[in-house]
Amino acid sequence: MKQLTKLMEEMKQGVYRDTLKDIYIDESVIAHQEERYVKAMAEYQKLYGDREVEVYSAPGRSEVGGNHTDHQHGMVLATSINLDAIAIVNKNEDMTVRVISEGYDMIVIDANDVEKVDKEEGTSIGLIRGVLAGLKERGYKIGGFNAYVTSDVLIGAGLSSSAAFETIIGTIVSGLYNDMQISMVEIAQIGQYSENVYFGKPSGLMDQTACAVGGLIHIDFKDPKAPVVEKVDVDFENHACSLCIVDTKGSHQDLTPDYAQIPADMKAIATYFGKEVLRDVDEKEFFAAIPALREKLGDRPVLRAMHFFGDNARVAAQVASLREGRFEDFLNMIKASGDSSFKYLQNVYTNRDVQNQAVSIALAVSENVLGNHGVCRVHGGGFAGTIQAFVKNDFVEEYRKALDAVFGEGSCHVLKVRKYGGMKVIA
Repeated sequence: MKQLTKLMEEMKQGVYRDTLKDIYIDESVIAHQEERYVKAMAEYQKLYGDREVEVYSAPGRSEVGGNHTDHQHGMVLATSINLDAIAIVNKNEDMTVRVISEGYDMIVIDANDVEKVDKEEGTSIGLIRGVLAGLKERGYKIGGFNAYVTSDVLIGAGLSSSAAFETIIGTIVSGLYNDMQISMVEIAQIGQYSENVYFGKPSGLMDQTACAVGGLIHIDFKDPKAPVVEKVDVDFENHACSLCIVDTKGSHQDLTPDYAQIPADMKAIATYFGKEVLRDVDEKEFFAAIPALREKLGDRPVLRAMHFFGDNARVAAQVASLREGRFEDFLNMIKASGDSSFKYLQNVYTNRDVQNQAVSIALAVSENVLGNHGVCRVHGGGFAGTIQAFVKNDFVEEYRKALDAVFGEGSCHVLKVRKYGGMKVIA
């Protein structure tokens, strides 16, 4: 740990500039990050005094392949990005967890009491308590700490702000009490447990794994208790291409039933075949049974299952295309995934409110503007939030200008692939 006052001065003097460049990649954001870290330290100091502290970080994520495949034990391609949550932290001895997130009231939890509290569903305190419970259940040491957290991961924009928050809490406990020896895959699993059980949202494991592990990763969830995670080395700059995330400013409020219905529909198809998830269903048997499935379950579950089989196969093809240098094939599969999500998965807008279709508008405008300069798709869970576009570097500014004109200045974010997941930035 390092004394806070000294740490602030060192940050102002540029001592950690190389560290920040290694994390955030983009030279143009380093001065901003230095200011951001100093501001967070100053806020911590107001709350807790001048203590010896550590600094942690957990990134947001962007799903690159496999839309709603993880909860069916499928495959995904995902990357951590250079937007993150950071936490200024010190260990305490009273078993009390105190967390203030920028703009919110302090959360106080007795680390001796990690039983689920039903009224905490849908809240940050529920997420924290769930992570502590998950760590304890797996035999890890937990204890008290004081933290100030600030995040630039866009809330409700499909970049997994909640998974970044779960990851940073798990990483803090790993660092303070377990010598950073908890694997990041396990921290991801604990984050999912917290979100499913304590927060009450039936998410898959992709978000947490991408945030916790970091880099561009191929994840196979065939055995979700031991997902196979492998790095995929690719430098998008070598292909003169940028990853753009467009925030359509749509609200995720009241959309939980829409998200929950997707795995429910897919599970209904799996159950018809006596299986738990679609990954275990034979694709040929599924297509042969479509008439019976339609009669028994209706059309939307059938369409969503079609999407799963197609997008799951596309992930493996995307990985192969990147490793073999077939970047145009990779881009074509991004577009195919987007088309499948719109037509078959049907997660671009909620049919309970057809007059609000911000994601549909973003995709339509993008296709009109991009032409041969890039591809786009719905991003994340869908229904609201963001789209993703891979845009040729020499066209990025024109694309950004066009999408900002529709959704407001700063709506189009040009991001970098971050190589680190949850981490201790400064010990």
